[in-house]
Amino acid sequence: MALHLDLSGLFTVAPDGRGITPEDLPANAPRAAAARGLLEEQEPAWRRLHAGSEHREACARRAAEILEQGVDTFLVLGIGGSALGARAMLAALAPVYQDWGAGERPRVLVLDSVDPDWLGEVLERLDPARTHANVISKSGGTIETSAQFLLVHDWLCRGLGSAEAARQRFTVTTDPESGAFRALCEAQGFASLPVPPGVGGRFSVLSPVGLLAAEVAGLDTTSLLEGAARTDSRLREAAPEEDAALLYALTHVLLLERGFPVHVHFAYGHRMRFLADWYQQLWAESLGKRLDREGRVVHTGPTPVRAVGPTDQHSQVQLYVEGPADKVFTFLKLGRFGRSLELPEPFADSPAFRHLGGRSLNELMEAERQGTEYALLEAGRPSCVLEMCRLDAFHVGQYFQFLEVATALAGHLMGIDPFDQPGVEAGKKAALALMGCSGFEELAERIRERRGERPSLVLSC
Repeated sequence: MALHLDLSGLFTVAPDGRGITPEDLPANAPRAAAARGLLEEQEPAWRRLHAGSEHREACARRAAEILEQGVDTFLVLGIGGSALGARAMLAALAPVYQDWGAGERPRVLVLDSVDPDWLGEVLERLDPARTHANVISKSGGTIETSAQFLLVHDWLCRGLGSAEAARQRFTVTTDPESGAFRALCEAQGFASLPVPPGVGGRFSVLSPVGLLAAEVAGLDTTSLLEGAARTDSRLREAAPEEDAALLYALTHVLLLERGFPVHVHFAYGHRMRFLADWYQQLWAESLGKRLDREGRVVHTGPTPVRAVGPTDQHSQVQLYVEGPADKVFTFLKLGRFGRSLELPEPFADSPAFRHLGGRSLNELMEAERQGTEYALLEAGRPSCVLEMCRLDAFHVGQYFQFLEVATALAGHLMGIDPFDQPGVEAGKKAALALMGCSGFEELAERIRERRGERPSLVLSC
């Protein structure tokens, strides 16, 4: 029960001669060893979330209390790292009908937006008497999450008849010691779970940020953490030249440096589509940086793209095969699907059907993936294959741990800090200023001035 990584296709040379060769790996061994050593020295808190059972057990207890309320809907209020992990797990592991409200467990809806049309329609169709909300914000200062909380709290107060009744229908996942939501919990008595110290949002899926929703949905969180632990152990024990996460990071950084800045995560499985979304944030927010560790301006970082096969063969692959040779591909493959759907014999003698009789959708999915891989390799587009034996909690835990470690190593190879996000913080502060938040008056004035400096080109059509 392991992830399998095949890097062979990355040694494909582009039509103009750019690319990497197997010889580049030993040539960059000192650089790779330094990156691995730095990560081992840092030992970030997220890397040990699989160890121990404290957080999983706390989430299981809280989930049991929530189920006793008789709710049929569980809302996740958050954005970015506070929402993408839960959505990825649910899509991959929960029954496909869970958000239809047709299962034994409450449906879990991840509301990661402040779109008034969307949120308004969701709340119009839900019953406050049968709803519980989990608001997730480590800092307590994320403006979107604060707005979601105020909206849903008011909706519950009106629907249940009192603020006390609404309070019982909330679980707050936030910093254990500081921040606006921690102060709210202490002052108002909201039930809470911690975001462990030192765990940033995009690295938090295996903490209470992701585990509570998983417990409410009835997912196997024990196997999830066991899978992460297995992968982490194997990576630590491997020699540098056999460390899969290190080699994944090194090859992708080398390709970035040689003119392949677009990194496509091509998930061949509809239920894995949000795993690719989770990857997209992890890779982009960790590796896109203005400054390196020495404070020099570098403006570096790959652009991650999410694709889902075979759907996006009909929307993106034309560009990938014949467009600019600036992309590297990771095919996310399932070794075995949970079901086998056999195709019946054709009812009409037609070349459109003849070759499908007696075959299966399982065979077709893999043929589609291999066909796309072949077309890209023939066009000189580098690719690799990351294979999960099956789509279950254990292997999803492996996937999360592998990519988190690989991302951190890629950042160290690039000479940047993979754990900060100053660009995101700049946007957050601008939004606070525009909403009239105290302490941001000068920034609000600067934004107004900046608008006035721009050349005007406004059209109607």
